[in-house]
Amino acid sequence: MFDNEDTRKQLLARSRYLLYKSPQNWTENQYQRSRILFKEYPDIKLAYDLVQGLRNIFNTTTSIQVGYTKLAHWYKDVEQSGFKTFNTVANTITVNYRSILNYFINRSTNASAESFNAKIKAFRAQFRGVKNVEFFLFRLTTIFA
Repeated sequence: MFDNEDTRKQLLARSRYLLYKSPQNWTENQYQRSRILFKEYPDIKLAYDLVQGLRNIFNTTTSIQVGYTKLAHWYKDVEQSGFKTFNTVANTITVNYRSILNYFINRSTNASAESFNAKIKAFRAQFRGVKNVEFFLFRLTTIFA
């Protein structure tokens, strides 16, 4: 039993919810549980800090140059941590860094384009394919324009 009267199994099960949040949004119980968790499992603390670091980069950075520098430092931290799962994210950022850095210009994503693409696919599926492309495009413009 720990100080908060959790067993080891309860600590791990109940801690997963606090790991989804930033520390500012923790309740007092979650804060106490996090101290115990991070003391018992330092690897979880390191992984949580890496996640929070990446989250903070996207929440606070407003310039491309600063974002590029912070992402490079975060990448270095990932390499030093030795977590292979974070290498996947770091490699994705390395491959697509130009597109990712565009986010810092006006904080826009391609979510609206993805949403529109999903609407077109659903519309096309509703009619089980397209035989007349010109009429299909006409219907798209009249419905979604």
